[in-house]
Amino acid sequence: MYEVRVEADFSAAHFLRDYNGKCENLHGHNYKVFAHVRGKNLNDGGMLLDFSKLKSALKKICAALDHTNLNDIEFFDQNPSAERIAFFIHEKLSAELNAEGISLDKKNGGAYLHSVDVFETETSRATYFAE
Repeated sequence: MYEVRVEADFSAAHFLRDYNGKCENLHGHNYKVFAHVRGKNLNDGGMLLDFSKLKSALKKICAALDHTNLNDIEFFDQNPSAERIAFFIHEKLSAELNAEGISLDKKNGGAYLHSVDVFETETSRATYFAE
């Protein structure tokens, strides 16, 4: 099994509803995002997936989130937790790669988007794993 990982970052504000603590208040993070692709088979060039294509797609998604209030994004239903952000980025990244003609299919050992990590701080991370 092979795995490649790329990273990107963005800065954004958010607040958490139904949270009893200081995170109820509007605050911001410098988020770091890792995207992991796994697979058993390499392409003819000896790669699982071209780093530059994966990184470009991830950076595009992070750029759209940069310097926003995440609560304004309907998807999060006013509760943009790190877990929901990880899922959101996973779904957007899958769609973006698909739109660029990069098919990620786990069948027969093909490359697939395994997980997305979202770090709110260096010590606090949420991960969404593909089923």
